[in-house]
Amino acid sequence: MNLNIDIFRIETNHVAPEKGRILIAEPFLPGSYFNRSIVLLVSYSKQGAVGFILNKKVDYPIDELVAEFPDFESQLYIGGPVGTDSIFFIHSLGEAIPGSLHIVGNLYWGGDFEVLKQQIRLGLVSSGQVRFFLGYSGWDAGQLDEEIRENSWLVAESSEELVLKAPNEKDLWLETVKQLGGKYSLWENFPENPSLN
Repeated sequence: MNLNIDIFRIETNHVAPEKGRILIAEPFLPGSYFNRSIVLLVSYSKQGAVGFILNKKVDYPIDELVAEFPDFESQLYIGGPVGTDSIFFIHSLGEAIPGSLHIVGNLYWGGDFEVLKQQIRLGLVSSGQVRFFLGYSGWDAGQLDEEIRENSWLVAESSEELVLKAPNEKDLWLETVKQLGGKYSLWENFPENPSLN
């Protein structure tokens, strides 16, 4: 009996990697960071790429990890395995946060952290406008392209809602795969660890 393993092969992607797009991990991508992860690319060039994992929540609120952080109802996420001793953020506050880098649409990356804290103290920022990350995901020149060619990632369009207001990060990978449809809908039925099946 011949098995059709093409269901795991990612078709030549019509969507190229670039900032503002997401990477969807193939079902069996190993590792605690990237297993069934959704990564927002905030930078992509010939020199490499930077992104943040959107669906790996940390069990501590940000105000317990950052000294003198104002009381603010916001989750903290593992952004990736690089720089895990630093906090990063994505927001929709634009130039109200000096030093912000535009990603796409109304999404921005970073900026003056002290200004952000002050605006939170003044009640000018809601939890749906900013997302915090511990660490980030980084790829050297050509590394991400190679991983995409090896079928580790599927590239897809993103949205502000997906990035800042994802309803349940635990199901984000599954819901994103369902929206892709086609042969990728088969991915949702495979257990995370096939040896347990």
